[in-house]
Amino acid sequence: MNLLESLGLSAPVMQAGMGGGVAGAELAGAVSAAGALGTVGLSAPRRFAAELHRAVTLAGGRPVAANLLVPFARRAHIDACITAGAALVVFHDGAPARWIAALRTARIPVLCTAGDAAQARRALAAGASGLVAQGVEAGGHLVADRPLEVTLPEVLQAADGAPVLAAGGVADADDVRALLAAGAAGAVAGTRFLLTEESCAHPGYKQKVLAAQRTIRTMLFGMGWPLAHRVVPNALTERWCARSELGPPAVRAFNRAGAPLSRLMPVGAQDAMLALQRVAVPLYTPALPLAGMDPAVVERSALYAGETIHRIHDIIPAAQAVARLTP
Repeated sequence: MNLLESLGLSAPVMQAGMGGGVAGAELAGAVSAAGALGTVGLSAPRRFAAELHRAVTLAGGRPVAANLLVPFARRAHIDACITAGAALVVFHDGAPARWIAALRTARIPVLCTAGDAAQARRALAAGASGLVAQGVEAGGHLVADRPLEVTLPEVLQAADGAPVLAAGGVADADDVRALLAAGAAGAVAGTRFLLTEESCAHPGYKQKVLAAQRTIRTMLFGMGWPLAHRVVPNALTERWCARSELGPPAVRAFNRAGAPLSRLMPVGAQDAMLALQRVAVPLYTPALPLAGMDPAVVERSALYAGETIHRIHDIIPAAQAVARLTP
């Protein structure tokens, strides 16, 4: 019995924990209620705790996971996971040993995202229960720079028997079936769940993803987090990524230099900063547009999405997304 089976899931699928408020209680609860593993993404600690508690209620007794972006996670997020009874926690962009130990002491399994064997070994050495192998075709925040077909075998070998989920390019049941055959314990899907009725992404954001002809891998949205991100184009990327998808070298250098200070900023402050972002000034946070925000924000924020945009063409209920992903 693998990790997802041990949680009693009927589908070997985990919904990616899209942070910033996109993956809230409605989405995670609906995914879990449908038999997959719903995940609440990172937000400000008080909001995160409330969303996680509500997702557990909406899931009707089925397991719910949490996703924590290490540069922005705080001890309060760990406490919320323990108090709410999260069934699983995924750390992205790091493997904080003290927090992994606290969660495992509370009998909560912990996965860490890895884009290569070195990252995988560091996570397991820090106490992780297993891994999420990411490919560069994934949407959002990238720790990988190679396709999943390359990173998955490498991470599986480094895992040495520990469970490994696979993320990147998961659009339908055939993708999940192929990843299981390749040795993964399950698949992680992001863009398919971004384009659901329960997702809290701004409607304009969803429409931009549906209409997009391509994605780009950029470092333009690195203020506070200088990792590469996969997004669909908008006014910001058209203005600043014409010469290089990664963005202007000076902007990337500024983001790297300012990262330590920017990470001290409360997570909730990013929404306020998002409202101040302008096309003409290339200082952009990783924040993304949520339902209820000014529609103009869609053109001046990060529109995370993976390469599966070429194979996903509709917005559907989360339960239907689970059904389409189930082998």
